[in-house]
Amino acid sequence: MSHTSPASAPATTSEALPPIAKHVPSHREHHGDVFVDNYEWLREKESAEVVDHLKAENAYQEAVTAHQEPLREAMFQEIKGRTQETDLSVPSRKDGWWYYSRSVEGKEYSIQCRVLAQNTGDPVADWTPPSVEPGVDIDGEQVLLDGNVEAEGQPFFSMGGAAVTVDGTLYAYAVDNSGDERFTLRIKDLRTGELLPDVIENIFYGVAFSPDGTRLFYTVVDDSWRPYQVKAHVLGTPVTEDAIIYQEDDVAMWLGFDLASDRRHLILSIGCSEFSETRLLKFADYDAGLTTVIPREEHILYEAEPFLLEGEETLLLTHNKNAINSMVSLVQPSELSKPLAEQHWRTVVEHSDDVRVNGAGVTSTHAVLSVRKDTIERVQVLPLAGLGTPQQGAPIEPAFDDELYTAGVSGSDYEAPVIRMGYTSYFTPSRVYDFVLPTAELPDGQLLLRKESPVLGGYNAQDYVATREWATADDGTRVPLSVLRHASVQPDGTAAGLVYGYGSYEVSMDPGFGVARLSLLDRGIVMVIAHIRGGGELGRQWYEDGKKLSKKNTFTDFIAATDWLAGSGWADSSRIAAMGGSAGGLLMGAIANLAPEKYAAVVAQVPFVDALTTILDPELPLSALEWEEWGNPITDPEVYAYMKSYTPYENVRSVDYPKIAAVTSFNDTRVLYVEPAKWVQALRSVSTGSEPIVMKIEMDGGHGGASGRYVQWRERAWDYAFVADSLGATELLPGAGLK
Repeated sequence: MSHTSPASAPATTSEALPPIAKHVPSHREHHGDVFVDNYEWLREKESAEVVDHLKAENAYQEAVTAHQEPLREAMFQEIKGRTQETDLSVPSRKDGWWYYSRSVEGKEYSIQCRVLAQNTGDPVADWTPPSVEPGVDIDGEQVLLDGNVEAEGQPFFSMGGAAVTVDGTLYAYAVDNSGDERFTLRIKDLRTGELLPDVIENIFYGVAFSPDGTRLFYTVVDDSWRPYQVKAHVLGTPVTEDAIIYQEDDVAMWLGFDLASDRRHLILSIGCSEFSETRLLKFADYDAGLTTVIPREEHILYEAEPFLLEGEETLLLTHNKNAINSMVSLVQPSELSKPLAEQHWRTVVEHSDDVRVNGAGVTSTHAVLSVRKDTIERVQVLPLAGLGTPQQGAPIEPAFDDELYTAGVSGSDYEAPVIRMGYTSYFTPSRVYDFVLPTAELPDGQLLLRKESPVLGGYNAQDYVATREWATADDGTRVPLSVLRHASVQPDGTAAGLVYGYGSYEVSMDPGFGVARLSLLDRGIVMVIAHIRGGGELGRQWYEDGKKLSKKNTFTDFIAATDWLAGSGWADSSRIAAMGGSAGGLLMGAIANLAPEKYAAVVAQVPFVDALTTILDPELPLSALEWEEWGNPITDPEVYAYMKSYTPYENVRSVDYPKIAAVTSFNDTRVLYVEPAKWVQALRSVSTGSEPIVMKIEMDGGHGGASGRYVQWRERAWDYAFVADSLGATELLPGAGLK
């Protein structure tokens, strides 16, 4: 392994000078506090001067990192060499068809296909997916949509949803060609291949047909990119006449919809991270309009699934009423007209301090639960017979071998005798299983492996090790870590290390396989994924303890994870880098200010580093929705002062900052490019160190970066090469790499 110090990299920085943005002081005043912002003018996206400045940032970044190009190319080829480019999904059955996608070598985008299903009367046979082979045509295969054809001549291509009518004749699909997450919806007649004249512009994610195929439901966002309307389009009528099914006017609430599992209802979900409201529209009584399950004024966070239990209309509720980790109950619709305290709910899954209930759904025979226990996401099933009574059956959980894994329901059809499951671990490529639901003959059910994603290039899971370790935070809290390494790395304190984290919105960094990550591990870098507070790994309280006025726990937990790595024997404390994206980019900015001396390099991807400015402007995309996460600094002086004390942009200071790369996209609507653009200027203006601070900006991409898979692989290779080069870990370990 190469132990060259990062400083021995070619000195390209001496020729290239970073662009210096002019100072145009603007004043922001709240709660008697005045903040002078010299770089706010960079927000003017239409300004030629701003665009020129961003191009100059890219030119500087390219000069500083030019020597990394061979390493980037090597990593890109490793990703490409391990990925089976001609690949396909496992077909999933919906109504009378099997749906699947193909990806073809040399092409950026997948191709959506289907083939007719059989009904022989043998349920498990009828739900066994057909074998789809790369490059082999299937009799009767229909191409629904070829993303490569759709993307031709476009700067960007992304799908925002698709739906097929129950009778299988019409296909609706939504496409974004700019990266701003606003989609154009078209409808194809699958009998003729012709497009219908109905075209709906500027819609958001989510598309569904009514069961009779006469209406199409979709969401619309307001000027600040918040989904606030669900509309219904009657096929063949002018789009201007589309009815608003529901409009949510509270700027702090998010709106979405789905069809119930049995497709008898449209379910509208309205909510924030702290409470919610579900409204139902019964298709059989369409004109009766919406009914509310539990009004938001009760401040309960819940989801509701209407279904028929032994022929009776019933609601399955996953809720946090007197249950911080949530529980599952049944309620009859007639109870909902009573005051909440008088309603009779029957318990299906009681509350537990150790188990977080994430959701529940139904098939025609079973309730399907998603729960998190010991940081791990699991699936359990319960028979509907006797549900919510003393005769209720015991939950059955499909069993897996790995210690650290992720298992989840990836699809289920109401009538199916199986549920489709996804499974992965750090070194097990993603698998698709069908779990045969328990019956009298098969009381434990049965796991059927349908596919394991192939990994090429001589990949062997035994070459790598994943362990669960624990760091101790300043306040004594034990923070779970996932530690990943190549099996040949020795605990002699010489290896390089990378700490990765997120820690917001109750999002968990669950175990999952990543081809690109192998390129780091193969160069001897020990990777620590820090499951810090603000995430959801240890239940709802873990999240509560890392948000609002406890947000700093997220940052100090990450530093504790870094200290664990530095003292573990796995890494040299002078060769540790940090990486995180979006809200994890806020984390990167915060730890760079708090403990710059602990990191050789920091990579902040689409980083939320000017959080206070953003959240103080309710006109900006999604700002009002953020108040549940961070608090509302507009109305609350304590929240304002607390955020001001950690927001990265406002807390840069005169210290030796490590190498820093801010990676962003010009068209990102979630974290605007202006945040990293201002941040790198502020950092350079005060840093007393000599390490370069660069910004890489993708001029065509959105929040997820560019759209084609090869471009995304190159972006990942850029980030990882920056880390490996900064740590002097550019050489493959003996025997590692592509075979």
